[in-house]
Amino acid sequence: MLIREFLPSDLARVYQIEVESFSTPYDIPILKQLYDIGAGFLVATENGQVVAYIIFWLKEENLGHIIALAVDRKFRGQHIATRLLMMAVTVLRNCSVPKITLEVKAQNTPAISFYEKFGFKIERKVPNYYEDGSDAYVMYFYTDSIKN
Repeated sequence: MLIREFLPSDLARVYQIEVESFSTPYDIPILKQLYDIGAGFLVATENGQVVAYIIFWLKEENLGHIIALAVDRKFRGQHIATRLLMMAVTVLRNCSVPKITLEVKAQNTPAISFYEKFGFKIERKVPNYYEDGSDAYVMYFYTDSIKN
């Protein structure tokens, strides 16, 4: 398993995983725009094929944000998401970001459980956050909770 920075040639595969993973996926122009504006964009590869990705950025001066994290279904359960999340948190922490947030569908209990195991906490619920009318939980994590 290799984790590296996203390359434009990865876009089609990232989009394929995005569509497989989310009921309201980002479309290709949005994914490309996130890359173009300088969002953190890492991919995990197995035998040269992208199997997972994470997109994150510095939302405000002292606030990091996880935009998307997804793993190909065939590669779930191998701690790839944990490795990607840890790398993103490390990058943001090295930029002196004390707090990281993300949104997750309120009914996505596997994702909520994953983030809670990592140390994220639910901050609040946002009604009708997603295009399909689903509620979201805003979750947060303090980077100083990671021991060196």
